Amino acid sequence: MQAVLASDYSFAQFQYLRRLLLVHGRWSYFRMCNFLGYFFYKNFAFTLVHFWYGFFCGFSAQAVYDQWFITLFNIIYTSLPVLAMGLFDQDVNDQNSLRYPSLYKPGQQNLLFNKRQFFLCTLQGVTTSFLLFFIPYGAFSAVVKEDGSNFSDQQTFAVTIATTLVIVVSVQIGLDTHYWTAVNHLFVWGSLIVYFAILFSMQSYGLFGLFPNNFPFIGAAYNCLSEKGVWLVILLTTTVCVVPGLVVSFLKVDLFSTLTDKVRYLQQSRKRHGPQEQSLRRVRRTSSRRSGYAFSHQQGYGELITSGKNMRRSTVSSACSLEKTTNGSNWIGNVLKRKNEVSCSSQEFIAAPEGNSSATKTPRQQRTD
Repeated sequence: MQAVLASDYSFAQFQYLRRLLLVHGRWSYFRMCNFLGYFFYKNFAFTLVHFWYGFFCGFSAQAVYDQWFITLFNIIYTSLPVLAMGLFDQDVNDQNSLRYPSLYKPGQQNLLFNKRQFFLCTLQGVTTSFLLFFIPYGAFSAVVKEDGSNFSDQQTFAVTIATTLVIVVSVQIGLDTHYWTAVNHLFVWGSLIVYFAILFSMQSYGLFGLFPNNFPFIGAAYNCLSEKGVWLVILLTTTVCVVPGLVVSFLKVDLFSTLTDKVRYLQQSRKRHGPQEQSLRRVRRTSSRRSGYAFSHQQGYGELITSGKNMRRSTVSSACSLEKTTNGSNWIGNVLKRKNEVSCSSQEFIAAPEGNSSATKTPRQQRTD
C-alpha cells in the first residue's frame, strides 16, 4: 500500500498492463510527439518573420507585429488548440490498438519524434515564415486600395501578416488532428474568433480613450481588413503555406504508408460499412446469453429422460399415428398394423392402474388363471 501511495499510477491486475501499454501508453507517446512538432513549427513560423523583417529595417530591433500580438500569440491565440490536440488526439481507436500490437513499435524505436522529425518541423516553420513575410510584401507593392492609394503604412502590413499567421497555424493544426471532438472544434475556431475580437477591440476608440499611450493605432484593423485586396493576399498566403505540406503528407501516405496509415484506413472503411454488422452481432450475443441464462435456471429434463417414459410414449404415439395414416390394402401396412396392435395392447396393460390386478397381468397369465 505504501508503494501504491508513493507511485504515480498503479493497477490491480497484470491483465490491465496490456491496455495500459498498447492503448494509453501509445496514445500518450503519439500525442506528445505531435504536440512538440506542432509547437516548434508554429513558434519558428512566428519568430523568424522578425528575421526577414530585419533586412528591411536595418536590424534595428523593430518588431513587425504589434506588441500586444506578440504577448498574446502563445498565451491565447494558439495555446488552447495545441492543448486539445495533446489531450484528446488519437490516430486509431482502442480496439484497433489492441488488435494490432505492432502499432506499439514506433514508440520503442523512437520514430515519431527524433532529430530528423525536429529538422523537418524546423524546415516547415522556416519556410512558412519566409512565405508569410515575402508574399504580402510583394503583393502590397502591386496592390492598391479601392480609392487608388497604396498600402504604405507599417501597421497594415503587420495586421495582414498577423492575421495570416493565426489562420495558417489554425488550419495546420486542423490538418494534423486525427480525432476531432467538441473540445477541438471549440478551441480551434474559438481561438480565431477571439483573435478578431481582441484585434478590433485593441484598435478601437474606447481603449484609446482609456489608454492612449498603449493603444495608439485607432481603426487600423478595420481599415486594413475592410479591403478586398487584403483578404485576397491572406487567402493566397494561406494556400501557399498549407498546400505543400498537404501534398507531402498525401504522397507519404499513398507511397510510403506505414502500419498506422493502413489501420486508420481500415478503421475508416469499417466505420462507413460496419454499423449494421456490429448491431447484428450484438443482437445474436444478447439472445444467446438470455437463452442460456433462462435454460440454466429451469428444471431439467434429466429425470424424465432416465426413466424412459418419454421415449416409450413417443414410440407408442408415433406408432398409433402411423396406424391411422397407413393404407390397409398394402401388405406392408398390414404388417405394421399387426405390430401396432400388439404394442398398443401392451401399452394399455402397462399404463393400467396398479389396483387392477387383472389388467396388469399378461395375456399368457390370464389364460393360465
